[in-house]
Parts: sequence; C-alpha cells; structure tokens
Amino acid sequence: MFGHNICLVSALLAAAGAVFPALLLLVVSRLLWEFRWSITGDRTCKLPLPQGSMGWPLVGETFHWLFQGSSFHISRREKHGNVFKTHLLGKPLIRVTGAENIRKILLGEHTLVCTQWPQSTRIILGPNTLVNSVGVLHKRKRKILAKVFSRGALEAYLTRLQDVVKTEIAKWCSETGSVDVYTVAKSLTFRIAVRVLLGLHLEEQQITSLSKTFEQLMNNLFSLPIDTPISGLRKGIRAREILHSAMEKIIEEKLKKQQTSDYCDAFDYMLSSAKEDDYELTMQELKETAVELIFAAHSTTASASTSLILQLLRHPDVSECARAELESEGLIGDAHGYCRSRCHGNVISDAAEKSTSEWRSAMNKTPCFEAGDKEEGHRSRTHVPYLSLEKLSQLSYLDCVVKEVLRFLPPVSGGYRTVLQTFELNGYQIPKGWSVMYSIRDTHETAEAYQNPELFDPDRFCADRNESKTDRFRYVPFGGGVRRCIGRELALIVLKTLAVELLATVDCTLATETYPTMQTVPIVHPVNGLHVFFNYRTHGVERNRRESTHI
Repeated sequence: MFGHNICLVSALLAAAGAVFPALLLLVVSRLLWEFRWSITGDRTCKLPLPQGSMGWPLVGETFHWLFQGSSFHISRREKHGNVFKTHLLGKPLIRVTGAENIRKILLGEHTLVCTQWPQSTRIILGPNTLVNSVGVLHKRKRKILAKVFSRGALEAYLTRLQDVVKTEIAKWCSETGSVDVYTVAKSLTFRIAVRVLLGLHLEEQQITSLSKTFEQLMNNLFSLPIDTPISGLRKGIRAREILHSAMEKIIEEKLKKQQTSDYCDAFDYMLSSAKEDDYELTMQELKETAVELIFAAHSTTASASTSLILQLLRHPDVSECARAELESEGLIGDAHGYCRSRCHGNVISDAAEKSTSEWRSAMNKTPCFEAGDKEEGHRSRTHVPYLSLEKLSQLSYLDCVVKEVLRFLPPVSGGYRTVLQTFELNGYQIPKGWSVMYSIRDTHETAEAYQNPELFDPDRFCADRNESKTDRFRYVPFGGGVRRCIGRELALIVLKTLAVELLATVDCTLATETYPTMQTVPIVHPVNGLHVFFNYRTHGVERNRRESTHI
C-alpha cells in the first residue's frame, strides 16, 4: 500500500511538473502582452491611456466579444467608463460612447481620424470600395455614388422595390408553417439589391446560388486576419472571387446592350456620374462596387427589417396607430369599416393618440361606409397602391416608428476609425496609430436626452417631443460626418415600404411562446431566429382586438 501511494504521489508530481511550466508560460505571456501595449502610447502626451484589458496574446478579447455580444461592452463600460481600451480582431482598439465623444470622432474625419474597418473586411471587400477609400479618392467616389441614391433615383427605384416586397411577402404567406423572419429578410434585401439597385434579371436558381455565396462572404467578413486554407478570411476571399466572376459576366453583358427601357439602375447612374466627372470606372471598380452595394443594402437592412417586425409584434398599440395612419392616407383598400371598428372603438392608446392627433383629425373626417355598403364575403388581401416618396413622407407616425426601431436596435454597434494624430477624450490620450470604435448602440442607450431609453416609444420622435433634436449625435444609426451612410434614404424607404405592405395586407402571429433574445455582434439579429406565421388579412368580418403576439 505504501509503495502504491509513493507511485501515486510521484505521478501527481510528474503531472504537476509538466503542467506548471505551461501555466507559468501562459501567465508570463499575458503579462508581457499587457506590458507591450501599456508602453505603446504617445510618449509626448502626458495623458494616460484609457483603462481596460488587452486580453490574450494575438487574439486579444476577440472571442469574448464574439461570444458575449452586447454584454461585453456593457460590462467594460460599467467598469472603465465611456472610453476604454481592448484588443479585437488583431488590432488595439479604444471603444468610445457618448454624443460629445462621437461628435469629435465623426467631425474629425481626415484630420484626427480616418476610416478603419477590420483588416479582414478591407481585404475581402477590396481596395476600390467606398469604405476603403480616403481623402480625395473618397470624395470622388462618394460624389459618383451620390447620384445612385439621389431623390430622382430613389423615386425611380420605388415601384420596382415595392414589387419585390409584395412578391416576397406573398412567399411568406404561402408557407404553411412559420417563417424565420431574419432569413427571409436577408432574402428580401438581397433581391432588392440585385433587382432594384443593380437592375439584374436573373433566374431564381442563379439568385439563390449568388445569395448563398454572398452569405458565406458576410459570415467571414469579421474574422481574424489570418490567411490559411481553413481560415474565415480565406473562405471570405473565395466567396468574393466567385461573386466577382459572376458579376463580371453580368456587367459585360449589360455594357454591351443598348438600354431598352426608361428604368435606370445603379450602374447607369454610376457610369453617367463618372462620365460627368471625367472619370472612367474600371471593370474591377465596377465588380467591387457591385458587391459593396449588395453589402450595404443586405445585412443591415435585413437586420432593421427583422427588428421592425419584432417591435410591431411586441407593441400592438404601435401597430394599430400605424395602421390607422395608413387608413387615413387611403393606403388600405377597404379602410372605412375597419377604421370605424378600430379607431372609434378606442383601440389606439391615449399616449399614441396625442402624438397622432393631426392625421387622426383628418381620418375622422373621412366618411365610413355602412355595413350594407360593404362588399359581401371576404377578400384574401388588401391592395396597396403604388407608393411615391411624397406619400411616404406624409406618414409621420410610421416615420417615428422606423426611427425608434433604429434607435432601439441599431443594426450595427458602431464604426471603426484609425487615429491620425493623438487627441484627448474624457481625460485620456487616444494615441496615433490605434483604432477607435465609436458605439452607436451604447450612445443611444445612455443619452440623457432620451426619457426611459430602455422602452420602445415611437412618440419620442413626434414633433412636440423629438428628444434627439438638441444634439444630432445622440441619434446616429447611420453614423455621421463625411462618412455618414450614403444609402440611408434607400434603407428608410425599404423599411417604410415593408411596414406599409405588412400592416395593410398581412396578419402576423408569433410562432413561439416567447420572443427571442437579440444578438448584437457583429450585426443585430435574433438568437435562434424570429419565427412568425404570415397570413393575408381578411376584412369581411369584424376583427377582434389583437393580442400582444400579433401585428
């Protein structure tokens, strides 16, 4: 027995002897990593570096960020304040929250900071894209692309955009089971980008194939900048090359053909604008811009579309107010009887009624049909007439709803910049050469101007309150300054058109017992999906007040 114990102790000592050096090496490497970054500040500046942790060698806190989502930033902001340092995606990073801090960064473009996407994003999207351009080149490219999103262009896109929305909603309603909203929203926005922006007429099989390839590109856009055969970066590059190959063939065919219709797409506007500027776009620029346009119109708008549907489901009073506004504007075919049963039945909440008094007054002046005047039987759906930019601008309450969705759940958490010269924020030095990420979501959540920011409340944007009017940098879902999202107006049009079509024609029911939690990294989306039943509305019978799981 004694000999056996001796053997056991010897084995344990041997195991400890093998493990201890490894643990010691790990601890020492962590300390050296922290020390390495503690001495990389600007030595000419007397201010200290922000507090925070640089994580582990090479990977930093990347895995914490990916797995913890929004709680990663919340916990560190609570511990270190509105300005703290970390290490993400292979780069030292300072994360910044607060309107005044964000103002300094966004207005300091080209002087204090310049745009800085993660290295993997820059490699995959390519050097000729707007997001990777700086200085004079950025100004020229933005001028060319501005015509793509001009009011005239948006008006031209709108009818085709609405047709795509109608077609996709029809698919959702044809499903016998529930639909994963985020998945179908990505399909919707991909088709809008391809059909409306790029003006491409592709077979369904080709669209599906390109969509899957683009999804692979998006899944690896924010990855470690390590190029190995099995790395996310290599997968993203392969997806990009497939897309570029497909786009080159499509672009070549398009350039050879004479324009046979009055419809102008993004390529037409770009080529026209470049010609006016005496600039010739190369095939490589056209390919990269095509993928960038899909990127810009795809995941973020799909995220916002999903959040819009989620909030309409969670807040039936908001849905009722928005639907009543559509009725008052004549956007629901048989609105009169439905208007009477809803609005005169006091379904709309008192708070919402205050914010919608102007259009409610006009709505109440609209005569309602008597029961005998209605068509007999049931109609499977309500027809929504084609929209115009002017008509969308008249939907003031719907505008408040969309704004609140983007405040409450901004699709992206923030933007990246590289520091060009050391400057000060909150008493800390922001050293030259480091990366800065300004936080959209945290700023929306902590801005003092918002009353009860944790609540979803579209009325905060109505004319008499407008809580963001005192400082435009308290509301930055599209960024700001010279880097403000160039496609923001198109994104708003997509969201409003989707909302109009859904509220006017569809009943939505949550398919699960509870609402999903939302993952915020890298783009806001529901964990395990948002599963919903979509059915066309019927209007021949009196409808009961909806429960909280319905739109």
